[in-house]
Amino acid sequence: MELRIEDLLKLYYYLRLTRGLEDRVIKMYRQGRIVGGCYVGTGEEAISVGSACALAPDDVVAPSHRGLGVHLVKGVEPKEYMAQYLGRRAGPTRGKDGTIHFGDIRRHIIGFISPMADGIPVAAGVALAFKIRREPRIAVAYFGDGASSRGDFHEGLNFAAVLKLPVVFICNNNQYAYSVPLSRQMAVSHVADRATAYGFPTQIIDGNDVLAVTHATEEAAARARGGGGPSFIECKTMRMRGHAEHDDASYVPRELLEEWRRQDPIQRFEGHLRERDVPEEQLKAVETRVLKEIEEAVEFAEKSPPPDPSEALEGVFAA
Repeated sequence: MELRIEDLLKLYYYLRLTRGLEDRVIKMYRQGRIVGGCYVGTGEEAISVGSACALAPDDVVAPSHRGLGVHLVKGVEPKEYMAQYLGRRAGPTRGKDGTIHFGDIRRHIIGFISPMADGIPVAAGVALAFKIRREPRIAVAYFGDGASSRGDFHEGLNFAAVLKLPVVFICNNNQYAYSVPLSRQMAVSHVADRATAYGFPTQIIDGNDVLAVTHATEEAAARARGGGGPSFIECKTMRMRGHAEHDDASYVPRELLEEWRRQDPIQRFEGHLRERDVPEEQLKAVETRVLKEIEEAVEFAEKSPPPDPSEALEGVFAA
């Protein structure tokens, strides 16, 4: 089904906002203003934005460190994200954890866990709770190709398949697990080939096409919500920067990066919007709005206080 202009502009806004916020954080990291590491999803924004926009408000997500778009679509505000990166009390973790280790269960976001595949069994457990309670909700787990080489990936997929859980698994196949290319991780052609063995539907799509991601997620979510069990979506993309900003990615062939740079998801979507005759002033209005929100977010975060030491143990241990 063809999306309405307002839906297309929503996708464009979140694509632009995700890229803009992360570009600003990269600059601030280089200036020494960021507390901790800097991990971004440059070139992969279509996956997080397209999938999150296809979900219902009450669905639960377990994003990866390349999933800022998921957080933004689910309601995390730019000022909160920026406060998190500056280690301020106004961030989602109130200054208690690293830059990317945040979530918000009130917004149905499970906090990111560094061992990349750990979110998979967690999302499966959430989906099991939905099934037991007969709630029409689903869980979505995000991870990279490297996570598919870990045991919890296989255990989580098998568990979800056997119990026919309402969960969608979304893989950012960005070609490299840190510095290890896909060819050194597995002998099969696609990450989805690993998932097929567990007996549920898989799709392999262009992860730089935000509309393809949206439609694939809508189909998988409808199947899960209707009792059809789990689905696996492999999104082919490319990690356009290092594993983190301390990594220069010198191990990635420059010609490979250039090939994928020509497939930039935002530029491609802009072309689609122009083909749909979306007025230039509407596109410009989105860009202006995004720039304004980023500036406001930085100003807010820089003026926010650091965490209060007296709160160090609050919210850390369950009573």
